[in-house]
Amino acid sequence: MKARHKGRELALQTLYALDFNQELQAGIPQGFPGLSDLEVQSIEPEAILFARYLIVGTLEHLDEVDQLISEFSTNRPLDRIDIIDRNILRFSVYSLLYANDIHSHVIIDEAVKLSQEFSSEVNYKFINGILDSMQKRLRNDKS
Repeated sequence: MKARHKGRELALQTLYALDFNQELQAGIPQGFPGLSDLEVQSIEPEAILFARYLIVGTLEHLDEVDQLISEFSTNRPLDRIDIIDRNILRFSVYSLLYANDIHSHVIIDEAVKLSQEFSSEVNYKFINGILDSMQKRLRNDKS
């Protein structure tokens, strides 16, 4: 599972770079912005594949993902959510919707860990609240 955590970190870094440079709608990036080819080669292939899966899927479903985040983030508009947290939410929401092989509790737990690692001390509670509420509704919608 360590490779998947690294894959999530790579996805976060890539989506962050694209969002920061306002290039999210520009298409799927070929590499990983900010990483040299040598750095990418030193990363486990499973982590690279999982990161690409998250990046491609998130970007392909970006409008749907952003709409859901906006729906559940009633007190904070999407553009007011910290850029790190917004992108953690993006690939986590994508995972809740489309990664049927990953349990929702794992998705939420990993999102919280990444927020604690890369964001502010309190934002993980915001992420946890949104993803928990969303997964409950998605689970009810499937029933």
